[in-house]
Amino acid sequence: MSQTGTSKNTLSSNDQSPLISSSTLLLALGALGIVYGDIGTSPLYAIRECFHGTHAVQLTETNIFGVLSLVFWSMTMVVCVKYVIFVMRADNHHMGGIFALLALIPSNPGKISPKLYSVVVLAAIFGSALLYGDGVITPAISVLSAVEGLEVATEAAKPLVVPLTCTILLVLFLVQHRGTGLIGSVFGPIMVIWFITIATMGIAQIVQRPDILQAVNPIYAFRFFAANHLHGIVVLGSVVLCITGGEALYADMGHFGRNPIRISWLCLAYPALLSNYFGQGALLLTDHSFAFNPFYGLVPRTFLYPMVCLSTIATIIASQAMISGIFSITQQAIQLGFCPRMQLVHTSRETQGQIYIPEVNYLMMVTCISLVLIFQKSSGLAGAYGIAVTADMAFTSILFFFVVTRTWGWSMAKAVPLLVLFLIFDFSFFGANLLKIFDGGWITLTIAAVVATALTTWRDGRAALAKIMAGSRLPVDTFLEDVARHKPIRVPGTAVFMSVSPLGIPISLLHHFKHNKVLHEQVVILSIRSADIPTVSDQNKVTLEELGQGFYRLTALYGFMEKPDVPRIMELACAKGLQNDLHTTSYYLSREVLLTGGDSNLMRWRKAIFAFMSRNARTATAYFDVPPDRVVELGVQIRL
Repeated sequence: MSQTGTSKNTLSSNDQSPLISSSTLLLALGALGIVYGDIGTSPLYAIRECFHGTHAVQLTETNIFGVLSLVFWSMTMVVCVKYVIFVMRADNHHMGGIFALLALIPSNPGKISPKLYSVVVLAAIFGSALLYGDGVITPAISVLSAVEGLEVATEAAKPLVVPLTCTILLVLFLVQHRGTGLIGSVFGPIMVIWFITIATMGIAQIVQRPDILQAVNPIYAFRFFAANHLHGIVVLGSVVLCITGGEALYADMGHFGRNPIRISWLCLAYPALLSNYFGQGALLLTDHSFAFNPFYGLVPRTFLYPMVCLSTIATIIASQAMISGIFSITQQAIQLGFCPRMQLVHTSRETQGQIYIPEVNYLMMVTCISLVLIFQKSSGLAGAYGIAVTADMAFTSILFFFVVTRTWGWSMAKAVPLLVLFLIFDFSFFGANLLKIFDGGWITLTIAAVVATALTTWRDGRAALAKIMAGSRLPVDTFLEDVARHKPIRVPGTAVFMSVSPLGIPISLLHHFKHNKVLHEQVVILSIRSADIPTVSDQNKVTLEELGQGFYRLTALYGFMEKPDVPRIMELACAKGLQNDLHTTSYYLSREVLLTGGDSNLMRWRKAIFAFMSRNARTATAYFDVPPDRVVELGVQIRL
């Protein structure tokens, strides 16, 4: 595939450059505010969940050293080795994320069998579905854990925690329509302050108990499991909270680039997080009473309220990053045909990736606030959080394996050991979190199941619909011969008939000709296709083919990070030689009314879901930016 060569060339030029430019440093600063918002706020609850709550282990020296050893090696192997060194090498024209990874895998039978590729697509769908679960839980657990710091300052604040958290979340979602552009410039500096602050807090405690640094020795992790057995595996499900947000390093690569993300991680985020985690461990060695919230135990009482404010701001940033990520995933799913059309609002003229999707935003808002009201405490959400992260990481490991073997041409002897290493960590964390499924883990699995069912139903429903419609299309040659033979009345102007398939004559054109008995002097059959790359340049975006009898076939190609724009397509077609007045062009679209009593292989309940999604999908007129005063819709009933 063409993008493969680009990816490898980019890797060579970027990774071997010995200089760090000022623009790279600015991007690294921005990455601190977006990429590391999630993983950067994990110290608020990760260590606490290991030593406080239903599944906590005893506060013994062996357990403290063991947990810190697990934290160190989890962050090192999963984030540093897996993502920073390996997975981030798989860039799709500088873009990352699970759908970008899927697009790197060739779908032709010469590289991968159709059945195996279908399994790979399902893995990407389920991985993205789990990210939706992560995106819902991240704002709830992050903001709730930050506000819970008020309980450390005064017991009187306890009744205010849940209402204040819900208020913050409500405001956060209500301002999403303004986009991140206005406040994005302050994200990076705030997170710099955050990381420096938590590192300073941790180092101050490490100085008092420097022996905690011995936990970098992996032998302490083995001793931890030897002492706690099955209980130790359960606690491993809490340790995984220290790497939540690791997937964001890859998903947000398109916004900042590989090197800025690596620089900000290795130079500030990684050492600051380790310093704070080891500082919490040193504190617990000295004073067991802070087990209920060791993070705020590091804060001098004088600075407790300012730290609660800083923590809340940091968690809002983390939540904002995840919410924006869900918007991007939804846009990619729409373009790849896994999701019905929705309203996409671009919130920035300069940055293409800054979008807002109202339907997704309000659904997330209701779900997040409901989770806070149901669970009341961040501990209740911790189990749900871990399952989403670890399962998604496992799917990423599997897709990365197919990229290195099918696209990069690695041998099995080279690729399999790497996959096994990644999956040892992924499956260990996932298995540990499954033990907490009844403590909140069922939420993520339920959300993922609902989203995955919707995505697969839409994909299979569209395929079944396309098959039915393909059978009712006339071949182009047959239709043009009929036009030449009967010489129908031709009215002035241009008519554009939008068609899902670039083959045959669309149903909307057949219905128009059947009922109106006339044709425009110039007829354009427009098909918009999705490419397996993030963006397509204007030079390669449209292809114009003259069919004869005043008919043209116009095919537009859009990347999965782009939103189609029909007026812009027509402008590009005019540049290719189409003679057309954009202000007098009429657009004909078909509106399908689905009846579920047909003979397709879809189960009846999936037909009902697909019909419901189709009725509520964004109209083609609005989604493709077609001028509404120049649109003619032709209805057609289809038995599915």
